[in-house]
Amino acid sequence: MDKVPMTAGGFAALEVELKHRQQVERQRIILAISEARALGDLSENAEYHAAKEAQSHNEGRIMELESLIGRADIIDVSKLGGDTIKFGATVQLIDDDTEEEKRYQIVGEPEADVRSGKVSIGSPIARALIGKKVGDSVQVNTPGGGKSYEVVSVVFR
Repeated sequence: MDKVPMTAGGFAALEVELKHRQQVERQRIILAISEARALGDLSENAEYHAAKEAQSHNEGRIMELESLIGRADIIDVSKLGGDTIKFGATVQLIDDDTEEEKRYQIVGEPEADVRSGKVSIGSPIARALIGKKVGDSVQVNTPGGGKSYEVVSVVFR
């Protein structure tokens, strides 16, 4: 199995989610199933079927989280440095067209969340940024078309 690179924060978040799903969600779903069973005929019991579907979803996510945690290659970003963009870097960019500032941290796939400024190492923007330095111009091919950015800063925290 391939290792999955991730930051220490991303790894901790996966552990918290796993613990919550195993200790809280699992118990809540078991209670919902038993309450639905008490209603009688299971063949036409929507509450029972919904609870069983929730159980299936929860157990699938637990298996996925256990796999990710087992394959995690935790990278301590605070020990990284330099002026070249690599995994874990927080990069500040200026959009060449709109002059809008953007800030992204390059993280592992499981912890990526564009809304919070975390982009996956495999995303088009991260692939375009890897190896660049402050002052470099970056061309990114996105589904919406090409974008051009200038790298303003690179930090590791």
